[in-house]
Amino acid sequence: MLNKTQLLPDRPGIPPMAPMPEPEVMDPAALASAYAAGDIDLICVLGPTASGKTRYAVQLAKAIEGAEILSADSRQVYVGMDIGTGKDLREYGDVPYHLIDLVPAGSKYNIYQYQSAFAHAWADVRSRGAIPILCGGSGLYIEAVTRAYKFEKENGLPASDLPQKVFYIGTLVSREERVARIDHRLEERLQEGLVEEVRGLLETVPAQDLLYYGLEYKFVTQYILGELSYEDMVIALGNAIHQFAKRQMTWFRGMERDGIRIHWVRP
Repeated sequence: MLNKTQLLPDRPGIPPMAPMPEPEVMDPAALASAYAAGDIDLICVLGPTASGKTRYAVQLAKAIEGAEILSADSRQVYVGMDIGTGKDLREYGDVPYHLIDLVPAGSKYNIYQYQSAFAHAWADVRSRGAIPILCGGSGLYIEAVTRAYKFEKENGLPASDLPQKVFYIGTLVSREERVARIDHRLEERLQEGLVEEVRGLLETVPAQDLLYYGLEYKFVTQYILGELSYEDMVIALGNAIHQFAKRQMTWFRGMERDGIRIHWVRP
């Protein structure tokens, strides 16, 4: 169980956020019409961890006939890393999804590989007359495919192979609600078998590779190796997830400062 006295909203290293933007209400029919008219070529649902973005994207996909979801999560590409990355595949129901479980755990999957895989999946969805919805919280992955990033050592794809008219939707929750959701979700994942998942991965994946993936895989591995007590692992992991969520929101607000219009909604 989480020690609630040690997992409070006022965590060290998590400064208050800037004022929250005013939420909007999206009209799925209007989005579908804009896509059909060529005004947009991709819907992107983004948000920090535990903000409800996956559930919102799935609901949106169900409301827009023929929509499919493309994941923008830097760790959900790994097979077997399910509980720790929050794949929650049951949430998708009959909504088709892409860019999940692409490579074995232990691999080093880079941003250029993701950009290429996205371009293929995006083109495939569009070729079948479906509407692509990108969903995730990895800001670098999102911008790599929606702003045609180039890379120092790898040229990257030409902009023509990637979306040009992206409609961004952000899932908005208050800082206090986000803190509560993260704490609750971490407790759920521990009860669902997060430690057992990491133990199983360690049978085939070197510990240093799991440490590389960070967050759940880093701290649970340290617990299994005897470097952290269970209580210290839970506290350290909870703090790390909160700090990560804050960095995600900082990234997305930075996109807005760069001129990207994000339509914030209450999930």
